[in-house]
Parts: sequence; C-alpha cells; structure tokens
Amino acid sequence: MNQKPELVPASNDRIGRRSMTSIPRKFRSILSLNDLEDAARRRLPRPLFGYVRGGVEDERAMRGNIASFENYVFVPRFCAGVNGVSAAVTLFGESWAAPFGIAPMGLCAMNGYRADLAMAKAARDNDIPMIISGSSLIPLEEIVKENPRAWFQAYVPPTADKLQALLDRAKAAGVETLVVTVDSPVGSNRENNLRAGFSSPLKPSLRLALDGLVRPRWLVGTFARTILNHGIPHFENLYAYRSVPIISGTVQREFGGRAHFNWDSFRNTRQLWAGRLIIKGILHPADAVEAVKAGAEGIIVSNHGGRQLNAAIAPLHVLPAICEAAGDVPVMLDGGIRRGTDVVTALGLGAKFVFVGRPFNYAAAIGEAEGVDYAISILKGEVVRSLAQLGVRSVDAIDPAQIVARGTLNTSVLAKDAKREYRGQQVGQ
Repeated sequence: MNQKPELVPASNDRIGRRSMTSIPRKFRSILSLNDLEDAARRRLPRPLFGYVRGGVEDERAMRGNIASFENYVFVPRFCAGVNGVSAAVTLFGESWAAPFGIAPMGLCAMNGYRADLAMAKAARDNDIPMIISGSSLIPLEEIVKENPRAWFQAYVPPTADKLQALLDRAKAAGVETLVVTVDSPVGSNRENNLRAGFSSPLKPSLRLALDGLVRPRWLVGTFARTILNHGIPHFENLYAYRSVPIISGTVQREFGGRAHFNWDSFRNTRQLWAGRLIIKGILHPADAVEAVKAGAEGIIVSNHGGRQLNAAIAPLHVLPAICEAAGDVPVMLDGGIRRGTDVVTALGLGAKFVFVGRPFNYAAAIGEAEGVDYAISILKGEVVRSLAQLGVRSVDAIDPAQIVARGTLNTSVLAKDAKREYRGQQVGQ
C-alpha cells in the first residue's frame, strides 16, 4: 500500500513538516526536487538524462533561471495567526489545490513508462493542472481520458488546413485550454545532446546499448515494456494525425516550419479556437501587449527552460514588467522553480501561477505516478510552510512588499507601510 507524505493539520504548529516514516521507503533519499535529478541520473541512460537535464550552448539561460530566485529575499511578518494556511488558488475561475502545475515536456515516455499518463494521473489526483506536450509520445486523447482537466500545448503547423485539423482533434478529445508555444522559431544549438550521445532521430548505438545494460531498471521497466506493449514510440500530437516514429530520419523535418509564425498566425489561431487560449514563451513586455491585443487570455513567461536562446533573460527578471504590460490578463511563470520559496517569490512579484518541468519528468522516470505524486507533495508542503513562515494564510494574502531584492533594505518604505497600517487600525477602532 502506497503511503503519501501528509501535511500535519493546519491548526498544528508543525505546518508543512514531514516525518521520515510517512515517506515511501524507496523515496527516503529524496527530500527535495533537487534530489530527483541525482536519482534520475542513476536511473537513466546518459543520452536520455543529458537530453532532459541540459540547456543550450553554455547553458547560461538555464542556470540563470535557477539563479534568478537568489536575487530575492523575504521580509516575514510574525504574530499573524496562520492557522488554516492553504496553498489553494483560483485561476481562470477554476479552483486548484496549489499554485503550480506540470509544464509541457516532450519525449517523457522514453524516460519513464508511459510517463505522460503518470503525470496526468498524479496531477488529477492532486488537483493541479498539467500541460500536454505537442511533442509527446502518448496520444493526447489517452492523456485527456486520464485527466479531463489537462491543457494542451500546440506548436502551430505551417498551413491553415493542418492547424484547423489539429484544433478539431484537440476539441474532439475534450481539451478546453490551448497553450500556444511561440519561443522556438528555429532549432536550438544543444551541444550537450551531442556530448551526451543523444540524437534526433534517436539512433540505436553501442553507447546507448551499454548504458541501457548497466541500468536494468530503465531497460526492463521502461524500454522493454514500451516496445513489447506499444511498439516503437511515435510523435503523437504534432498534427491531427500520428506523426513519425522517434527513429525516423524525417524527425527534424516534422519539427520544422515554425519560422513562419507571427502575430497574424496567433490571431488566426484565436479565430479558429473557441476555448481558452494561452500564449507561452513571452519575455518582452511589448510582446505581452501584442498577445493581449491578439486575444490571449493568459500569458506564460518562459524561455523554454533555457533550451532555446543561450543568453535569454530569466523569466523572473522580466515578470513584473510583463504583469504591468498585460493588465488584467493572468500572467504565469515557467522556469527555474525548485523550491516552495521560489513559487512564493514568483507569486509575490505578480505571477498568478507557475509551472515546473524537469523535476516532474525525473519523478515519472523514477517512480511513475507514485513518484510524481510524491514530488508534488514535496513542493506543496514547501509552499504551505513558506506561506506560514511569511505570515500569510493564503496565496492571495502575499504582500509584494515582503518580497524584496537582495541587498540593503529600503527601511523607509517599510516604515511608511507600517505607519499607514497603524493609522488604518486607529481609524477602524
């Protein structure tokens, strides 16, 4: 029987803490999302692990995403009475149990058995959103059946007929929220893939074979099970039809054709899609304005996990400017989040929600749905604990003035806030 690490009831002063006995034995060496990377390194063949972990060129953008959170610190308030603290949020009129979701990631089913379905199940059971990847190896229909509230990420095809057919397929599957990714107009220079031995198309090699042999849990539990039960994986969600197998020599051609995409393309997508439309990959405030004008109902600030442009700015650094430019349109963030304090930092700087990618990919590779479930519990526990330590009982109660840039604190601003708060209390008496 699986044990879920439960949060201690909110009325207790041990909010958010875990005990080792509550953690499934096989996960007891994993106490944070960062620990998942080391566990996945031991589980996966080097080419596959290198593909998931790596960024682009010198990996400046990827490292910058994580480092950006180091630039901010908290100014907590105490004696605040935080009984009943909750991580629950409302986004687009829907209630979610936590302010984070699972970002879209391609090829996950090569790392863990039917990993997209594992993530969909865990997201459903934990009441958080998941975005289905357009480059998934599992048909979106199967994923939506597992999780009817899942969102779908689309790479807009180069022709109108292919776009219409893809949108019709998504609608027929029950998708209500479409996420259009715009930050990969051309392929990126992922030198790490070459160094790790990963190629697209995936080519059988002696290196991959030897790596598989010394990692029997992946070889038997993922690779062999997949081939025996489902055959060679195909890219399932690029178009309205099943696309090429991962070993096909035409893979790169199937992923081409994105350089054409412009604001007219997005406006056309808006006209064709009657459901909720979100744009992902915005990093410039002017693009946020254009996105809103073109009909975007939500914006995800993202640099594709640092996997496209080596020197791209960290999403967190541009988040406040994009929130201002977007007006009332909800702004979300994707990139670099590894701790509950990171989630709270992004929320305090204006994000309505955040998405996390690689750690959930690793969790699915290590422990399928149970692994993802455990990873979600880690992050949610940290969010709840961070909120309570900050002195608030809900996400909506986060005071932006409590999230400050690292360095000398502007005490005069805080003093003015304190005086204003005191005067307000006096007036209310």
